Amino acid sequence: MTRHVALLAYPDCQLLDISGPWQVFASANALSPQPLYQLTLVADAVGPVSTNGGLAVHATHTYHQLKRLLPLDTLLVAGGSGVMQQRDIAAVKQLLCEVAPIVRRLGSICSGAFLLAAAGLLDGCRVTTHWRHAPQLADEYPAISVEPDALYIESNGRYTSAGITAGIDLALSLVEADHGAELAGRVARELVVFLHRPGGQSQFSEILRKQQATGPLRRLLDQLHADPSVDHGLESMADLMAVSPRHLTRLFRRHLDTTPGTYLTQLRLEQARLALLSERENLSLERLAQRWRLGGAEQLRRQFQRYYGVSPSVYRQRFASSQTGLIQESAPCL
Repeated sequence: MTRHVALLAYPDCQLLDISGPWQVFASANALSPQPLYQLTLVADAVGPVSTNGGLAVHATHTYHQLKRLLPLDTLLVAGGSGVMQQRDIAAVKQLLCEVAPIVRRLGSICSGAFLLAAAGLLDGCRVTTHWRHAPQLADEYPAISVEPDALYIESNGRYTSAGITAGIDLALSLVEADHGAELAGRVARELVVFLHRPGGQSQFSEILRKQQATGPLRRLLDQLHADPSVDHGLESMADLMAVSPRHLTRLFRRHLDTTPGTYLTQLRLEQARLALLSERENLSLERLAQRWRLGGAEQLRRQFQRYYGVSPSVYRQRFASSQTGLIQESAPCL
């Protein structure tokens, strides 16, 4: 059975929100004996649609023709700066409300959640979006439950995903649900991406959070990142900054919205996560916990589950094997 998938674009949408999921489904077609997905790009008018990067995509159907494409299996709304204008267009919201009951899977990529939320189609659902937009989404639409640190979420038949490349993760999860993990894995390897990041995995790393830090914290963070295994305590970190422990805690709250201890723990977890992917190391959880000062194996397991949304064993199984496959398949290109 061929499943009909439509992506909704508009002026100033995010290019990768369209092209990323589109390519996942297109690659699934290319890797199968017969087409599995029929793909359609929908916009307010047939023809070129300028994305917020300046590159145009070509829509083959208008919003008003969307009902002619029914039954649709999946409809995904792209994100991008133009979504704020789209959510103010009553006709677009009305159309989405009309097709929602007869689309098997309705979802959004990144800030596309604002358009679904404005149409009332996410009420009562758990949703996610790009972490930068999550506070605004939660504030403006209190009827939905925003989880800002998830990659993608399915709730009450609605599918939402975080920023940009998370749309690829969402699309891979849909391919896996439709046709199994083996095909999703082949698509991921073809696209040279991880297969596939669990929806509950954290959106961003401590390295990205470090880049947001300014002023006096930068010097300390450079030292923490240089060797997280050093026995850094609150007192010693404060001494490095020549401030009191209380003032250091205030600086972390102001610039990173966390505490020094939590930041350091997450940084050490990140090092343990990377070690889990290393074929050379293959360390036990107990050894990893000792190396990165994360207590024992059980403490590491609990913290890993809380922060990344999966257990260390599941993470190693999913990502270490896919990363090895990616390296092997990419080698001829070097």
